Amino acid sequence: MDSRKYVVISPCRDEAEYMKRTLESVVNQKLTPTLWLIVDDGSTDGSKEILADYERHYEFIKVMSRENRGFRSVGPGVIDAFYAGLQTVDLDKFQYICKLDLDLELPDTYFLTLIEKMEADPRLGSCSGKPYNEVNGKWVSERRGDEMSVGMTKFYRRDCFIQIGGFIREVMWDAIDCHKSRQLGWKTASWDQSELNFLHLRVMGSSQNGVLTGRARHGFGQYYMGTGIVYMLMTCMYRAIEYPILIGGAAMFYGYVKAMFKRNLRNPDHALVGEIRKFQISSLLRGKRRATELAEKRNSARWDPTDLECGREVLDSRIRNQLADDVSMLSQPQVSQAGL
Repeated sequence: MDSRKYVVISPCRDEAEYMKRTLESVVNQKLTPTLWLIVDDGSTDGSKEILADYERHYEFIKVMSRENRGFRSVGPGVIDAFYAGLQTVDLDKFQYICKLDLDLELPDTYFLTLIEKMEADPRLGSCSGKPYNEVNGKWVSERRGDEMSVGMTKFYRRDCFIQIGGFIREVMWDAIDCHKSRQLGWKTASWDQSELNFLHLRVMGSSQNGVLTGRARHGFGQYYMGTGIVYMLMTCMYRAIEYPILIGGAAMFYGYVKAMFKRNLRNPDHALVGEIRKFQISSLLRGKRRATELAEKRNSARWDPTDLECGREVLDSRIRNQLADDVSMLSQPQVSQAGL
């Protein structure tokens, strides 16, 4: 098998404004995907026509269409669409898998560089570049931590992806996966390098209902993940200097506290929550870089890339649940989504 074969799965809904820039940046990669499966999640804005045109011109692009649920659903809805595509893919034919949003502009070295980094470190399970926003003609960093691969472009070694059981269908799935990977002895990372930095065409933490709703949803997700309140407060203070200044960080904390007082569901994986809390406390005391090094050292003995049976069962279960939910959703009348 070609050791550099990779599959990209892109959930999308109503991305006509941005997707051409993503499409062009991927088809012009120095190492193009073996398969790029784009899952259109009921678009109504002309996305389908754009995708059909690219599918005609590029053999490695395949488009899958889902029924229109009647609203845009970020977080769990994105993972639903991702799994709808994944269930049609034979993962054993690929060495790497990427979940890629269609509101990005990647450098042409992006995927080649990630694979080279994977080849250099067999424990590297997931990685990415760094997202930037364009503000007044200048690139401004979204300030993402080095210890995580970013959610809009999750590039995974196949065996790591299988071992963690894929993505959980909850807000903050894109942090939970990295913590789970580290718990199992893998490394996750992102790098601020010219070969990897990419343009995020949509503002970080935004939502179909506005930026503040997106930030509040982030706080809700942190609560679900198991984040402690002190660490959450520090995170909100760190993000308070970003647009919208002060109130964005306050909205995050509001989402967390609201979920706490409502006694919302929390991550049922208690061992993972313990690992997350340990990492967060270590980050506050020592800084994230040192905390990451300690976590990687602490869990190194757990690393066994051949132990895939349990992860496959979890992944298969999540795909089956998604398919069952799709059938249920299509049998219900369409309604609008509001709130978080």
